[in-house]
Amino acid sequence: MGDRERPAGSERDPGAIRARLREGPAPWPPPEQLAVVDAGYAACDRAEQLLWERLSVFEGTFGPEAVREVCASGALPASEILGVLDRLAPLALLPVEGAGGEPGYWMPHPMRAVGARRLTERGDRWAVVLHHRRWCVKVARRAADWWHGGRQEDARALALRELPDLTAAMDPTTAPLSPSAEADSAVEIAVSLWFLWIACGRVVEGLTRLRHAMALHPGPLPARALWLAAFLELEAGRPEDADPLLVQAWAAAVREGDDRCLGLLAHLRGSTALFQGRTEAAAAEFREALNTIGDYPEVGPSREAVWAALALALIRTDPEAAQEALDRAAGWNWTGRDLMAEAWTSYARAELHSWEGDPVRAERHAVRALRTHLRLGGVVGATCAAELVARLRILAGRPKEAAHLLGAVDLLRRSAFDDSYRAAPFCAPARRHSDSALREALPARELTRAYEEGARRGLEALAHESP
Repeated sequence: MGDRERPAGSERDPGAIRARLREGPAPWPPPEQLAVVDAGYAACDRAEQLLWERLSVFEGTFGPEAVREVCASGALPASEILGVLDRLAPLALLPVEGAGGEPGYWMPHPMRAVGARRLTERGDRWAVVLHHRRWCVKVARRAADWWHGGRQEDARALALRELPDLTAAMDPTTAPLSPSAEADSAVEIAVSLWFLWIACGRVVEGLTRLRHAMALHPGPLPARALWLAAFLELEAGRPEDADPLLVQAWAAAVREGDDRCLGLLAHLRGSTALFQGRTEAAAAEFREALNTIGDYPEVGPSREAVWAALALALIRTDPEAAQEALDRAAGWNWTGRDLMAEAWTSYARAELHSWEGDPVRAERHAVRALRTHLRLGGVVGATCAAELVARLRILAGRPKEAAHLLGAVDLLRRSAFDDSYRAAPFCAPARRHSDSALREALPARELTRAYEEGARRGLEALAHESP
C-alpha cells in the first residue's frame, strides 16, 4: 500500500473486503471474493506482499514477536518488518486481543488463501513453514516453563491461544521434506504441553496428537514421549494400555540416562496402582518418585503433587502418615503457585477428613478442590472432587443437591472421553454407593429430574453455588 491512493470502496481496496469479513468470513472463500482480495494484494508494494504471503502460515492469532520470528528474512529484514506490519494490518488483518496488552492479529480466510497460493508460487513456502515450526517449539517450551515457574494460568492461556498453530506444528505430515524429518519437533511440542492434556482437560486430544507424531517418528521414541503416552492412557481410563508403554518408557529412560524421567515413571506406576486400588504398591512407587524426581521437574507433576498422591494412597491404611505427607506437600518451597498440586492436596485433605468422620471440613476442602480443578479445566480431578462432595451431601441429608452434582459429572465425563472410559476401581464403589443411596432417598422420577437438572446447569455453576 505505502503511498498509493486507494479510493474508499474500490475493488482494489482490500479494506472494503476486510469490512465485509467482520460479519463472518466463509471458510471456503468464493471465487468472486478471492478476486477482490487478489486485487488488494496486487495493490501492495513488494514488502507488503512478502509479509502478506508469510503471514498465511499462521493458523490462529499472532503478535509482533511471532511475526519477527517467522516472517523476517534477507528480503524482509527484522528491523523493518514491524513497520511493514503496521501498513498491512489495516488492509489485510483483523485486530484481536493480544498477550500482555500488545496488539494481536488474525488473517481472515480469503486473505490466507491468496497469501498461501502466492507463497507457494514464489517457492518460499517450506522455508517459512520451518520457521513457523521452530517458533511453535519455542512457544511450547515457554508455556512449559511458565507452568513449572508458578504461572500456571498464564501457561494455560498461552497454550490455548496458540493451539491452532501448535496443532499444525504437531502434524509431521505437513513437513517440507518428509514426515519423519519434523517428527522430533512434533513430539517435543506434544510433550511440552503435557499440562494442557493432563491438568487442563484435553486428554483425548493430547493422546491423538502424540500418537500421530510418535507413529511417524523415525528412530527410538524418547522416554518422555512414552511416559506421556502412558499417562494419557491412564487418564483416559485404560491402565491396561498404559502398562506396555510404561515398560518401553523405562527402557528408553535407562538408555538415555534420564533419571528425572525414571522419577516420573515411578509416579505414574504409583498412579496406576492407585487407580486399580493397590494402595500399598502405590505408596511404595510414590516414595520412589520422591527420591528420584528432582526438585524442579521440567515436565510432569511437581513434588507437591507427588506428596498429595502419596497421602491419597495412605488415607485408608495409615491416616497419620497421610497427614504427614499432606504437611510435607503444604510446606514444599515452590517458585510459584502450583494450582494442580493444590487441587489434589485439597482433595486428599477432604478424603482424609471424611475418613476420620469430619464431613464439614471434608466438604469445605472438596469444594475447594473442585473449584481449582475447574479453574484449570481439569476433568478427572473435577469429577473426582464433585463425586466426593455429592457423597458428603448425601450423608448430610441433601440428596437432591448430590444428584445435581452427579448428573453434571456424568455429562462432563461423556463430553470429555469416549465410550472406552472407565472410572478408577479405587473410586467406583463410592459412586455406586452414592447412586444406591440416592435411589433410596428419592422417587425414581424425581431422581431422574434431579440428574437432568444438574446436567443442564453444569458443574461450573453448581461448584460456585456451593457454600
